[in-house]
Amino acid sequence: MTNNQLDIRPIPPREKHPIIFATFDALPIGEEFQLVNDHDPMPLYYQFNAERPNQFGWEYVERGPEVWRVNISKK
Repeated sequence: MTNNQLDIRPIPPREKHPIIFATFDALPIGEEFQLVNDHDPMPLYYQFNAERPNQFGWEYVERGPEVWRVNISKK
């Protein structure tokens, strides 16, 4: 498991995706961070696929019902 955790639950909705992408863009290749959210971040997965195709890994660690954890890695 990663020690690099990004808990976006307290962040205002309009700021969440920009912060997540900034965190991802700052990662060295081969590194990852764990996203913590209060709902399934599947829309974010589709945005990653559109904006960073073939550049990321996506692994669910916990799937709710109250907390979702996803390890997002940079390829």
